[in-house]
Amino acid sequence: MTGSRPYPSDREKWARRLANLSGLAGRARPPVGQTPHDCVFEENKWRLLRYRSAVAPRWRRPVLLVPSLINRHYVMDLLPGKSLAAYLVAEGHDVFVVDWGTPGDEDRFLGFDDVAGRYLDRALRRTARIAGADRAHVLGYCLGGTLAVVHAAVQQGRIASLALLAAPVRFEDDGPLSAWTRSATFRPDAVVRAFGNVPWQLLQGAFHMIRPTLGLSKSVALLDRAWNDEFLDGFLALETWGHDNVSFPGACFEKYIVELYKRDALVKGELRLLGRPARLSAITCPVYVVTFAHDGIVPHESARVLLDHVTSLDKHHLHLAGGHVGAVVSRAASKGLWPALATFFRDRDR
Repeated sequence: MTGSRPYPSDREKWARRLANLSGLAGRARPPVGQTPHDCVFEENKWRLLRYRSAVAPRWRRPVLLVPSLINRHYVMDLLPGKSLAAYLVAEGHDVFVVDWGTPGDEDRFLGFDDVAGRYLDRALRRTARIAGADRAHVLGYCLGGTLAVVHAAVQQGRIASLALLAAPVRFEDDGPLSAWTRSATFRPDAVVRAFGNVPWQLLQGAFHMIRPTLGLSKSVALLDRAWNDEFLDGFLALETWGHDNVSFPGACFEKYIVELYKRDALVKGELRLLGRPARLSAITCPVYVVTFAHDGIVPHESARVLLDHVTSLDKHHLHLAGGHVGAVVSRAASKGLWPALATFFRDRDR
């Protein structure tokens, strides 16, 4: 910007746009996941990370972030100014996150019980113990939210409250993922026999088919806003995360598809975890369900329906504009979603 003008002129925009696009290939990628943190526990491939704070936490109970099993955890710590984790730390919360890591060939037999049962139990126990608390608040995102719900339906003793971002609970819906996975011709057992762990390329291809023009729309947005360095850094950071995917452990994938998608066993009360029934009615802790109006991956009713089944007296629904990812890392999120989450945890820390 020049002089006192709040925005650059059209000529300046064109000059910046051309300069940024011509140097795009050599442009340094913005550093992602840079909020200072320490690994406080690890087992097999997964790690428990604790974000550092310059001051002591203001609230008694920590917050445990649970990301999707097939995406990197740093979507919640994308960039300075676009980091939910950093925001919660600044608000006085003691924040931990599960980094699921990268499964190896030997993890093809890692089961749903291991991830949603044993691993999450250890993550919760370690989080509470390290923070010196009796319980922890849990924030689950997408599949991470589903895992947290299943865990809470069986053993919620260490969960102080449960906040869920675009977390599917009912899988028989009008979305494309439901239609594809519920087809009689889709055989998850055959996929697992062929590959062991389900390759991330196969998973990513399915998500691309949901919005086949997404790449084109991204290119248009890039051409239109390439003059804006802040936008460009955010765009490249999100693309870095979007192409840094994780394969799905085979046995876990098979049960996930058969029990949740094909049988819709969670919402029907027929799912079992570690040999015990996972009944949503057993969830009595405070619950906060967040859905997004333009979410092409998780139809909002598939997530909201959880509130019809839990017996919590303290339960709330927040429906926001935006898509499955953008609504969590956008500037609007820093003014709406993030403060709402911080307030939810704070008000339930008495």
